[in-house]
Amino acid sequence: MTQLHVIGGGLAGTEAAWQTAQRGIPTTLYEMRPQRTTPAHQTNRLAELVCSNSLGSNLPDRASGMLKVELRRMGSLLMRAADAAAVPAGGALAVDREAFADFIETALAQHPLITLRREEVTRIPQEPTIIASGPLTSEALAQELEALLGQEALYFYDALAPLVNAESLNMEIAFRASRYDRGEQPDGDYINCPLDKAEYLRF
Repeated sequence: MTQLHVIGGGLAGTEAAWQTAQRGIPTTLYEMRPQRTTPAHQTNRLAELVCSNSLGSNLPDRASGMLKVELRRMGSLLMRAADAAAVPAGGALAVDREAFADFIETALAQHPLITLRREEVTRIPQEPTIIASGPLTSEALAQELEALLGQEALYFYDALAPLVNAESLNMEIAFRASRYDRGEQPDGDYINCPLDKAEYLRF
């Protein structure tokens, strides 16, 4: 293979570009931002976390934790970035979003076999291509995929985590605790906010 195209500069796309380039394959990574924005992204950075800054359990006796162990052994760029940008979160792997994205952007920019193109892809290339555009695929590319696959819709399930400023919390009501009570930080890495039904629905 002389050239590979990767469409989408999110988590899957950046990892795919890194892994193929590490195996000696010249790779072009396409990201449509800032040319085209999305309803969820706040920046133009690669690998921007748009929902939660938590990547799930980091404990090896959990399914997601075991997956991280395997990814680290395979030389995952995302795991290197997450470990470098980790913040306290008990048994979970949570990261500083900006440091996480900066680590990945820097690594990709320095790789001699990766070319980053900041443009929208509206036609699927004829050469080998990985499409990793996820739920924020542009309308033009989504129509291309529909025509190729013969389906009117592709499905993606996700959850949106709200962002809350710590200064807005009343710590006379909220309390700190560990997620799994496994001897993590003495004061707990998580702030718990008890809510009644009305407060929960309003939140």
